[in-house]
Amino acid sequence: MYEFDHVGLTTTVKQPNEDWVEQSRVWVTNPRNHPERIEFLRYEEGSTVPDFVKRNPHVAFRVEALAPHLQQPGVEIIIPPFVVGDFLEVAFVKKYGALFEYMHYLKEGWFGKP
Repeated sequence: MYEFDHVGLTTTVKQPNEDWVEQSRVWVTNPRNHPERIEFLRYEEGSTVPDFVKRNPHVAFRVEALAPHLQQPGVEIIIPPFVVGDFLEVAFVKKYGALFEYMHYLKEGWFGKP
């Protein structure tokens, strides 16, 4: 089972209330604060995020477990699972030629369930 969470869009324009993610050298906004659930991502020089992620919008879904979504036929893992803070495990994959983010909440947090 999975549930829509947000759409991620790359931007070069500073956004209100951005948060800095040192690990990937990117500024991000909280999609809960946007009426259309958009997360803006603004990458800094030296970001290690793959170009495919930087150049493409993504659709994010909350899932109960990441593994079933990573092991499907036709799925190419772009960013393997990693933990954000201590509350969220995510992975980015290419499927149907598009970018998807799967999010597994470990507990309530910054992006925690409303």
